[in-house]
Amino acid sequence: MKSEARIFLGLTVFFWLAAIAYGVWTAQPNSFSHGQVEPVGVVGLILSGGLVGIPGSFFAFVSRRIDPRPEDRNDAEIAEMAGDLGFFSPGSYWPAGLAASATLVGIALAFAQVWLIVVGVLVLMFMVGGLLFEYYLGGNQGNLHG
Repeated sequence: MKSEARIFLGLTVFFWLAAIAYGVWTAQPNSFSHGQVEPVGVVGLILSGGLVGIPGSFFAFVSRRIDPRPEDRNDAEIAEMAGDLGFFSPGSYWPAGLAASATLVGIALAFAQVWLIVVGVLVLMFMVGGLLFEYYLGGNQGNLHG
């Protein structure tokens, strides 16, 4: 987690330094700014730095509480990270339906069609449920003694 924290906190510092530089640069009298700071860009860069700082501070906080992972140690070997990273369903069609329904909701939002937003959100929730419960067997079916 330390490597992720460094990346995100480094981006935070970059955005804040860019906001300062942008404010100084736009404050210079020229034919575009007339000697006034352009506030939208400065505020956008400050908020971007803050937004990137949220996961960065979270990763920094978590990295102090867990053991260092192989990618956080300088003496780690490549083989330490070998093995399964998780289970990914090889033949699932739910992600394609999820992407299609998210696209439907996005198009409905772009054209401000309330009825299509409602239909798209319902289909989206159905697809999320299908993806989550694809391998669900039921509450007691996994228990052989009950």
